Amino acid sequence: MHPRPRQCYNGENKLEGSPWKPPPSARPARRTDAAALLAIYAPYVEKTAVTFEYQPPALEEFAGRIRRTLARYPYLAAEREGRILGYAYAGPFHPRPAYDWSAEASIYVAEAARGSGVGGALYRALEQLLAAQGILNVNACIAVPCGAHDPYLTGHSAEFHAHWGYQLVGRFHRCGYKFGRWYDMIWMEKFLGEHPERPRAVVPFPQVDWAAVL
Repeated sequence: MHPRPRQCYNGENKLEGSPWKPPPSARPARRTDAAALLAIYAPYVEKTAVTFEYQPPALEEFAGRIRRTLARYPYLAAEREGRILGYAYAGPFHPRPAYDWSAEASIYVAEAARGSGVGGALYRALEQLLAAQGILNVNACIAVPCGAHDPYLTGHSAEFHAHWGYQLVGRFHRCGYKFGRWYDMIWMEKFLGEHPERPRAVVPFPQVDWAAVL
């Protein structure tokens, strides 16, 4: 579940020919953000194969997802001049304890904010916070088209992750079905730190001083 948008890969926050805008900032999502974040997510559900949900969740369900994630992992909102432009969060790679040092990341950027540095700001902050928790591996599960010229999905998400240092580690063929089409899924991963013989215990996100990290 990752963004379809074209991100600004050169790290700039200004598109050619557009007025300068301050860089977006990332912070933990709040309960009051749920409606704004759902408004960003719903078009991905209804119009794209970026996510394999068929129907947007109800606001109460979506707010519950945010709350449950924040109990252990970062759930971040990106905003510029008070307007929320995207969000990213992490979750467990697998529930068994041996996987505690690995997390799965997801990101969604508002259509109007694509290419303005929002995705980069979110992933930079997300990775910093995960590293502060003691997470060593970040994984991304990304839908990709089976063929060329798919109207519901592009390769932009894989390109975005590759730009941020993620490596392709596997591909599942025709494992998702949406809009009358089959889709592949790829896994990409990134190491956030060394893998010592005895890693320190992962710290739940509520115990991290996020403001000091960011």
